[in-house]
Amino acid sequence: MAAGKSSAVHGNANDEQLRQRKPLHEPTGSYVTEHGREMDKKLEQHEHYEFGGPWGVVAIMTGFPILMYYLWICLWFYDGKLVHPTSTEDIKPFLARMWAHVAKDASPNAYAWKVYSGNFFFQLFLALVMPGYPQDGLPVPSLGYKTLHYNCNALTSLYATLITSSLLHYFNIFRLTEIIDNYGHLMTVSMIYGFGVSLITYLWAVMTGNAIRMSGNFFYDYFMGAALNPRIGGVCLKMWAEVRIPWVTVFFLSVSGACKQYETLGYVTPNMAFMILATGLYINACAKGEECIPQTWDIFYEKWGFMVIFWNLSGVPFSYVYSVVYMASHDPSKYQFSTAGYVAIYTTILVAYYIWDTAMAQKSHFKMQTQGITEFRKTFPQLPWNTVKNPTFIQTAHGNRLLTSGFWAYSRKPNYVADWTMSLTWGAIIGTATIIPYFYSIFFIVVLLHRCTRDFERCSRKYGKDWEKYCEVVKYKYIPGVY
Repeated sequence: MAAGKSSAVHGNANDEQLRQRKPLHEPTGSYVTEHGREMDKKLEQHEHYEFGGPWGVVAIMTGFPILMYYLWICLWFYDGKLVHPTSTEDIKPFLARMWAHVAKDASPNAYAWKVYSGNFFFQLFLALVMPGYPQDGLPVPSLGYKTLHYNCNALTSLYATLITSSLLHYFNIFRLTEIIDNYGHLMTVSMIYGFGVSLITYLWAVMTGNAIRMSGNFFYDYFMGAALNPRIGGVCLKMWAEVRIPWVTVFFLSVSGACKQYETLGYVTPNMAFMILATGLYINACAKGEECIPQTWDIFYEKWGFMVIFWNLSGVPFSYVYSVVYMASHDPSKYQFSTAGYVAIYTTILVAYYIWDTAMAQKSHFKMQTQGITEFRKTFPQLPWNTVKNPTFIQTAHGNRLLTSGFWAYSRKPNYVADWTMSLTWGAIIGTATIIPYFYSIFFIVVLLHRCTRDFERCSRKYGKDWEKYCEVVKYKYIPGVY
C-alpha cells in the first residue's frame, strides 16, 4: 500500500471504501509513513496538562493514599460502615481516632518490610534469571522506531512463586495466614515503595538524559513520569511492575484470606473461593499472555511515573480486594448467597473473563501479525477464537492498521467492558454487606472512561480521517447496540 494513502478493509462488500486486505504476513502494517512520523513527533511533545495539571496531580498523590487508609479502617474496625464525624466538635477527635488506627495497625513494621521487600526483590530476581518466551515490542518513535526485546518469563516466575510459597507455608517458615492480618502494615510499606521508586526513576531519567515529553513542572512530571522504557539488564521495569507485583499480591491476599478462614472456621466459603478464582484467573492471564503486553498502550506510550508506579506497587494490590479484607474479618452469615446466586456470579465472571482474555489476545495477535509474526505462544489455557483468521482492518495513512474483526468489530473497547464486569463481581461477591468493596469497580470505570477519552483523542489526532472512517465501521465505543 502506498505511503501516505489509506484504505479501509472490512467484510461489508457494499461499502466502496472497503476492499480485500493484503496477507498479514507482509509486515506493512508496522511500517510508519513519513506522514506518520510527523504525527508521532507532535505526539512525543508535551502539549497540555491532564488530570487538572500540577494542582490536580498533587491532590491525587495526597488524597488517594488517605482514601486507601480510610476505606481499610472502615472495613477492619467499623464493620464496613463509612464512618464520619458526628458533629463539628467531633472532627478533631475523629481525625485522632483515624490516626490512632494508622499509627497502631498500619505502621511500617519489620514484618511488613520483610514480606513486601522480599516479594519485590524475589520477583525481580526471577525476572532476571528465569527462562522465558522472546518477544519484540512495537517500533518506538522516541528510539528511532527501534523495537525493544522482552524476555516474557512471568509464567515460569509465577510457577516458581507458587512452589516457593507453598513450601514456606507447609514447613511453617512463612505462614500465608499472616499476610491478611498485616494488611495495614503492608499497605504502608507499599506506599513508601510507590513514592520512592517514582522519585528514583524520575531522577534517573532526568540525570541520564532519558526524560521525554516533559512539562517543566516537577510535580506534574513526577506524576506522569519522565522515563518511557527504564530497564535493569534485560528486564523492562514497567512491564515487570505491571504484571508481577500487583497481581501476585492480590492473589496471595486472597489465598491468605482463605487460609485464615480455614484455620478459624474449618472451611473456605464459596465467596472467598471466588476471589481466589478471580485473582488466579487474572494473574495467570497476565503471565500466560505476557508476550501480548509489549503491544499495549501502557508499554508502548505511557511513561513510568507515579501514576503507573504507585498504582502497580500499592493502589491495585491494596484497593482491589477489599472484599477479601471484609470476609477475613466477618462472619460468613453476613455475605452468604443462595445456590442460584453463586451460580450467577461464577457464570458472570467466567463469561467476562473469556471475552476479556480473547479480545486482548485478538488485538495483540493482530499487531504481531503486522510485524510478520504468525506463530503464537501456546500457554494454558488457550481459549477458542483468541486469534482472528483473515482479519479485516483499516489501513491508515500513518502506516498502522486498525482491527475491525473479532470482538473488535462490535466495540472499540470490548476488553474494557469485560474487565470492568469482572471488577464489579469482585465487589458483588459480598452482596450488600458493605459498599466499600465496590470501590474497585466505581474507581475503575472512572479510570477507564478517562483513559478512553485520552486514547480516542490521541487516535483522532494521529490517524485523522482514517479514525473517522474507523468510527463509522465500529460504531460503538463500549457496549454494542447501546453506547
